[in-house]
Amino acid sequence: MKIRAGQLLLERPGLIFILFLGMGINLVGYYIVYWLELPLFLDSVGTFLAAAVLGPWLGAACGLFSNLLIGLIDNPVMIPFALVNIVIGIIVGLFSWHFRFRSLFVVIIAALVSALVSSLLGTVITVFVFGGVSGGVIDAFVAGMATSGREIFSSTFLVRLPVNIGDKLFSAFLIRIFLLLFPERWKGYA
Repeated sequence: MKIRAGQLLLERPGLIFILFLGMGINLVGYYIVYWLELPLFLDSVGTFLAAAVLGPWLGAACGLFSNLLIGLIDNPVMIPFALVNIVIGIIVGLFSWHFRFRSLFVVIIAALVSALVSSLLGTVITVFVFGGVSGGVIDAFVAGMATSGREIFSSTFLVRLPVNIGDKLFSAFLIRIFLLLFPERWKGYA
């Protein structure tokens, strides 16, 4: 029988810390990418953590509130991408609920599924909300592909896919290492 998210937090109130830690990690990841101009995202590492430990609904909440916070304090472009972070929370949380987040195989599959879905959703948002560019470092690669004759949708997707694969694998492995260090009472669903 699955424990509900609210019940999990009531039984182990220290886990609420994980929700806020996840949001903080997302914020730090966003600013690392922004300041170093990396062709990555890193704004969902904390969502992976929250989802793996707290399940899909609180993982989704972490993703939503992280993007809203970044959008309100720094970059409004991030607000529509909250949908991507919400879906990552749901995917990783479901993998954690059903398969635990302790097996290397589960970690890799969760990361790859998240990468594919993130690429598709991110492409749709970028193309239909922002016309194909969202102000990130990867936009230069998208522009290069688009000027070579590719359609904007395929250019955006083909650039985002490998970036998301690397980003989500990094996020998943980092969280896997964190979980090995967590005390058992903090592992929730993981």
